Amino acid sequence: MKWSDLPALNVAELRAALRSRQLSAREVVEALRDRIAEIDPRIDAYLSLDVEDALTQAETVDLDLPLGGVPIAFKDIISVAGQPCTCASKILQNYRAIYDAAVVEKLKAAGAIVFGKTNMDEFAMGSSTENSSVKLTRNPWDLTRVPGGSSGGSAAAVAADEAFAALGTDTGGSVRQPAALSGVVGLKPSYGRVSRFGLVAFASSLDQAGPLTKTVRDAAMILNAIAGADPRDSTCRKESVPDYTANLDRKLRGTRLGLPKEYLTDGIDPQVRRAVNAAVKHFESLGAEIVEVSLPHTEYAVATYYMIASAEASANLARFDGVRYGHRAENPRDLLDLYGRTREEGFGPEVKRRVILGTYVLSAGYYDEYYNRAQKVRKLIRQDFVEAFGKIDALISPTAPEVAFRFGERSTDPLRMYLADVFTIAASLAGICGISLPCGFATSGEGTELPIGLQVLGKPLKEAQILQIAHGYEQSTDWHKRKSPLAKENAERRTPNAQS
Repeated sequence: MKWSDLPALNVAELRAALRSRQLSAREVVEALRDRIAEIDPRIDAYLSLDVEDALTQAETVDLDLPLGGVPIAFKDIISVAGQPCTCASKILQNYRAIYDAAVVEKLKAAGAIVFGKTNMDEFAMGSSTENSSVKLTRNPWDLTRVPGGSSGGSAAAVAADEAFAALGTDTGGSVRQPAALSGVVGLKPSYGRVSRFGLVAFASSLDQAGPLTKTVRDAAMILNAIAGADPRDSTCRKESVPDYTANLDRKLRGTRLGLPKEYLTDGIDPQVRRAVNAAVKHFESLGAEIVEVSLPHTEYAVATYYMIASAEASANLARFDGVRYGHRAENPRDLLDLYGRTREEGFGPEVKRRVILGTYVLSAGYYDEYYNRAQKVRKLIRQDFVEAFGKIDALISPTAPEVAFRFGERSTDPLRMYLADVFTIAASLAGICGISLPCGFATSGEGTELPIGLQVLGKPLKEAQILQIAHGYEQSTDWHKRKSPLAKENAERRTPNAQS
């Protein structure tokens, strides 16, 4: 294997090579370091790297552990002890985490190597990673376009072969949507399946950590490590964790897949519609039964989400006050001036917009009219899914209504930006699981190929089922084998005995 080919491996392939001692963990870290040095100046997926720490981890890692020797990147909203955790915000620009998040602890226990913190929309508020206060992350398929958000750095790193896998967080679609726009796999576990301990909170009833990977099998391998109960997170489910890789190869014959009529509206890019319709036909050829279903409250999902998420953000971000940690305004006149100027200087425009909106909907006289009503609609949205799942095994839909858009196209139109998550938000409100995987490509006006994502949604705690459905589709097509232009530079050869 050529040194330059190594970063093109997926997690399963890399594990096969490490387990058979064809590679050492140190060689893997060094190859990835060189790849990032070569490519990341063009992508800007990473906010920070601690190569020396990664090399130290590589020297002592047990290669026989499930993820032994696999470097994993982390969205910069996930705490890693001793490393920056800035949430891509000026208010936390000098902050370093003092403990590991639960997902970091679990991945380390599985043998993974912590390697790098990735760019994101500030405090995970955005759909394009343009809201980062640090830098713009570019889509490896077209450097003039966004990678999606808010986990755009994680998605771009995986798509450019700058990471074997990465962790992101999904509040309203922030793992699935960037996965779709960047042409990788993104999994949002059910709410409570993965501990939120050590994740900087945006919206506590919605936030969930999940992997971004090159294949569905890789996502299952990482979910095996991070899922499970955690007494430090009172919302974390106590149900036992199955082996998510065990039944991936099970046939799809007889599987009932629902196609929500509300998710194939006139606002979808025609090329996205064609790709999803082709995926539906492909599922039928694999023996699945397609059933049209209705999720009648879908039209209220975006408004409901922004009421609830903004309200929770308003409460969660009140902790950034310039007193205990983070940015502090200089020479305040009094306490109120300290609070006001610290937040004015530290928060970006989108964060301020959502905090103001959230404070408004929680204020006296408006709580019942907005926040309480939104919670009632949330119950109706959840009930839509309950009724649909009474007839089917899983739902399929587009992940996003359009492919990756150009930088600046939506920056001045917040509503249009919010609609980028129109197909992912309802699942987050309902607390169910979902996965996005490549299902085709659109052609831009300049002839550039841009990825299209297919979303599979499942019942709460049915991650094993949606992974099996996604894997069956993935392995009977070749969309996941297509490489972004930058990744193609290192994908000339594959490990001959590795598992795909």
